[in-house]
Amino acid sequence: MRLRLIERRTIWFPTWLGLLCLAVIFATPVVWWCFCGESFLSLTDRLPAEVLVVEGWIGDNGVRAAATEFQTAGYQFVVATGSKPDNDRVWQEPGWSYAQGAANELVRSGIPKEKIIIAPARNSERDRTFESAVSVFQTLRSLSIKPTSINVFTFGPHARRSRLVFAKVYEKHASLGVISWIPTTKTAGPWWRSSERAKEFLTESAGYLFEWLFNACRSTNSPDGHIQRGRASD
Repeated sequence: MRLRLIERRTIWFPTWLGLLCLAVIFATPVVWWCFCGESFLSLTDRLPAEVLVVEGWIGDNGVRAAATEFQTAGYQFVVATGSKPDNDRVWQEPGWSYAQGAANELVRSGIPKEKIIIAPARNSERDRTFESAVSVFQTLRSLSIKPTSINVFTFGPHARRSRLVFAKVYEKHASLGVISWIPTTKTAGPWWRSSERAKEFLTESAGYLFEWLFNACRSTNSPDGHIQRGRASD
C-alpha cells in the first residue's frame, strides 16, 4: 500500500444559476423584513375585552390615547403597569413608577378612579415586559378579577412582542389582543429615513426574535413560579 498525501475527489458545487437561486432564497426574507417588518411588529389585533392594559412607559400622549380607547370600547377596567423609570424626572412626582404615572394621567383624562388598577412591575434591567405581565396577572388575581380577554395597549413596533409575552403569562387564563399606538408626530416614509425609527425597529426586531426563539432565556413563564424564585433571590 502506497502512502499518499493528496488524492483526487469529486465534489458537488452549485452552478452560477444555482448560486443565484440560493442568493434569492436567503435574501428574500431579509428584503421582506426591511420593507414590511415595521408594520408586522406594529400589530393591532383588538379583541372585545373586559380589561385594557396600558404599558406606562409609552408616555403621556400614549396614555391619553389609551384613555380614549377605554372610553370608546366598553372596557370594565384599565390596568396601568410598568416599573420605575431610570430617570426620576419622567413624572411630576419623584419616585413614581410608570404604572403610577400612567394611572395619574388616566385620571386627568377623565377615567374614573374606581376603574383604574395600578400594577407596578418589579424593577429589572431585562424582561421588563414580562415583569409587567406578571404584575398584571398577580394584581388582577388578588382582586378576584378573572377576565376572559385582555387588550394590551402599547407603542408601535413593541406591540407584537408585548402580545407574545402576555400570552405566555396568561396561557389558559385569557385571550390576548393588542393595540399598537403610533404617535402622530412620527415621520412618514420608510423607517431607515429616521434615526429614531431605525433604532426602535432594529431593537424591537432583535427583541421579538429573541423572545420567539429563546423565550428570552427564561426558564418558565409561570407567574407563580417566577414570583417564588424572585422572593427566594431577594
